[in-house]
Amino acid sequence: MLIVFSGLPGVGKTSIAKALTKKMGGVYLRIDSIEQAIRNAGVLLKDVGTSGYDTSYMLAKDNLLLGQTVIADCVNPVSWSRDNWMQVATDAQVPGVDIEIICSDIDEHRLRVESRQSDIPHLALPAWQQIVEKEYQEWKRPRIVIDSAAKDIEGCVDEILNHLQVCT
Repeated sequence: MLIVFSGLPGVGKTSIAKALTKKMGGVYLRIDSIEQAIRNAGVLLKDVGTSGYDTSYMLAKDNLLLGQTVIADCVNPVSWSRDNWMQVATDAQVPGVDIEIICSDIDEHRLRVESRQSDIPHLALPAWQQIVEKEYQEWKRPRIVIDSAAKDIEGCVDEILNHLQVCT
């Protein structure tokens, strides 16, 4: 199964995705880590563009074809990236599940953004204003929506597992 986490920075995607991966097992792919590794390589003439996503799609498919569950952690802000993830699942002939993490409490979201530290060396986290101004297209297909505003990580993971039982 391919499980793709999406949502704005600071809503809790990474914490929830990591906790779900620990509980379910499988392969965890984090776009931030892949993109920062590409930047650190020093071979780019411009920004990373789609290279982090493109790399992740290939890694996900390789692992899905080996029978692994893959959990992808990314902002996934536009429909083309969302469509490409589901194409990976189709190509690997496995179910694909979109999970959007939101934080409906704006003050809580902002507090999370302004108080967090990067766990990836040299990764510059976006400031609140950058997140507010970030392009984030509306969804055109069904997905599981988890509101992290009033839940702890374990509560979010349990909610996802309940949804996954219904989906599979």
